[in-house]
Parts: sequence; structure tokens; C-alpha cells
Amino acid sequence: MSKIITDKNKIEEILTRGVKEVLVKKSLEKRLLSGKKLRVKLGIDPTGSVLHLGHAVVLRKLREFQDLGHQVIFLIGDFTARIGDPTGRVSSRPPMSGREIKSNMKNYISQAGKILDIKKVEIRYNLEWLNELSFAELIELTSKITYSQVAQRADFKKRIKSDVDLTLQEFMYPVMQGYDSVHLNADVEIGGTDQKFNLLMGRQLQKRYKQAPQDIITCPLLEGLYGKDKMSKSLNNYISLTENEINMYGQIMSLEDNLIPVYFNLCTNMPISEVYEIENKLNDGKTNPRDLKMKLAYEIVRIYHGEKKAKEAQAFFVKTVQKKETPDELPVIKVETQNFASLQGINIVDLLIKTKLVNSRSEARRLIEQGGIKVGGKVIEDINKEINITKEGVIIQRGKRQFVKVIK
Repeated sequence: MSKIITDKNKIEEILTRGVKEVLVKKSLEKRLLSGKKLRVKLGIDPTGSVLHLGHAVVLRKLREFQDLGHQVIFLIGDFTARIGDPTGRVSSRPPMSGREIKSNMKNYISQAGKILDIKKVEIRYNLEWLNELSFAELIELTSKITYSQVAQRADFKKRIKSDVDLTLQEFMYPVMQGYDSVHLNADVEIGGTDQKFNLLMGRQLQKRYKQAPQDIITCPLLEGLYGKDKMSKSLNNYISLTENEINMYGQIMSLEDNLIPVYFNLCTNMPISEVYEIENKLNDGKTNPRDLKMKLAYEIVRIYHGEKKAKEAQAFFVKTVQKKETPDELPVIKVETQNFASLQGINIVDLLIKTKLVNSRSEARRLIEQGGIKVGGKVIEDINKEINITKEGVIIQRGKRQFVKVIK
């Protein structure tokens, strides 16, 4: 049995760094100092197959509790995903099938394991209990809350006022998430700031079921690649935890400069005093933000891929982006030219599909029109361009970081 760490400095950091709000702070401080092993819950609905750096913010906070010796619970909402969290939505989500949910959550454990010590995690699925509730039990659950309590939720109020449909299952979503805390007897629940209403529902239901109410930690929402909206797969502004080191490094280098201190704070293990120094350097007018961003990219890649891969990714970025040189080692793809009709070569769109640099013909055409494709170092502007594959091979470049050598 692991010993519970009650170091006051570590407890202070867990309650302040990367934290927006603690409810109730005095209660949680007392619990953490007591030496009692707490049950700390984090729930994620498998509405997509990818966990990204936005998810990592709350996962890293969960890991901090794990490092103090507490029992952490990684809850996969395979039942609640069928409804979809209505938080922040102006209309209903399309329902998800069981097959979609099962496919999405297939790799959740391995992805979460990049941050958590997964062998010590209590992994649960809320289909286990929500799917088993009888109608009588559901009626009992609904008797614990009132319409006015749920209707006070800002996004619900907005939809009701605008006469936009709000289904009963959406209305029940926060109740079901709250019931998860009852079933798991959670002492603490972690979530993003957008989850505050749902987390508070857990406290309320626990009181009604005669349990001690959970304390709550909300974490800031990490802004995505374009610096405006929260990181989200649906907005395609995310950095996946499973992204390869080259792309991860390059994606971080594309961040807005003002996000550098935010990412150092929420996504790295750098001491907070050094984060403040980074922020000061960013604003001193003497330091090139690019240098700070390279340090950030290195740190994040090192966390998910190790020191060696981080060095390789940085070297690749310097060579291909800063010096605009071709990398020394390239993936080589052989194409059979006789499969194509033209004697002049292979159409560039067909070639991009063949090399898997794109997923569709429309994506290929869009990239060409945007100047995002080079062949032999020259930008291709014509979607009808025929590419001649020589004996030596041809180097195709997509964007700044993807290169392949095509031979016949």
C-alpha cells in the first residue's frame, strides 16, 4: 500500500498550478493533509478517438494526485457518450452508435498511459452502472434534483429562451455525470472550467444520497493551434498525444507567441519560477520568441517521446524549416508508372494519393491551390501537372515537415 504524501508545498502546488478554481479549497486542503487515501475522479467521453494536449492538462493534474499516493479513477463515459455532453452547444449532438463509441475508446487507455501510471489506475466505464438502472431507480434519481436547478445552466437557458430544442436526454446528462460520482464514491473530481456545472451536480447528488460531497478542481481550457478556441478535434486545432515527434515539434512551433507561457505552465514540468522568467523574456523585447518556442517544443516532445526523439525533432526542424534544406533520411515510396495513362508522367493529384501524403483528391487539390506542395523544391500550382519520375527519384514535400522520395 502506497504511503500518502502530505508535503504542504506539494499540496499547495497541486491546488494552484494549472488550476482555475477549487471548490471547496479549505475542505480539500484538510483532506490532503489528513493522510487519508482519496478517490480522485476524471471522466472523459469517447466522442473522438484521440486524446490531445487539452486532455493532458486534466490528466496531468490527475497524475499529481497519483504521485501523492491517492487512488485515481479514469472514467470512460461509454454510456454518456451516447448522448454527448451538451456543454456549450447551441443544438443537440447527433447520437453516437455503440460501434462508434467502442472504436473511439479502443486506444484511450494506452494514450492516458502516456501520463498516468496506468497499472495503479482504477479504470471504469459508466455503461457498467447507468445501463443497469431500473426505471424505478431512474425515477428515484430524478427525484433528487429539480427542473429549476438544471434549467439554470447558461447554455440550457439560452436554448430555452431561443426556442431551440432541448431533449430530455440532454437535460439528464449532468445528472448522469453526477451519479457517476455517487456510484464511485468520489472524494475529488477534476475537469475543465466548462465542466463546472456537471461537477457541481456530482456534489449535489452525493449530498442527496447521504455521501460526503466531492471537492472539485477546475483547470483552464487549453487554447488550440490558432490561439482563439479551446483545443478540440472537431475544430482541427489539436496536438494529439500520439502525434509523431516531427509533427508534434512542428505543430508547437506554429503556436501564437502569446501562448508560449501558457503551454509551459499547463503542458510541461518546468518549475513555475522558470515559467515566470519565460514570460518576462517574451515581453522584454530582446528575446526572439522563436527561441522560447523551440525550448517549449523540445520540452513537450521530450515528455511524450523521450530525449533522443526530441533532439532528432529539433534537428529536423532546424534543417528543413530554418535552413530550408532537405532532410538526410526520407521515406522512399515506389510507384508503378505503367499504371498511369499519361506517357508524360503521373498527375500530381494521383501521385499525392499514391504516396499517402493526402487522404483525398479534394485535399490534394486544396493543398496545391494553397501552394502547399513542392516537387523537387519547386511549388506546384497546377492540379493537372504531370510529374516525371526519374531513375534517381523525385522528392515531394507537403508543407514544411513532410517529405517523401518517389522512385519507379
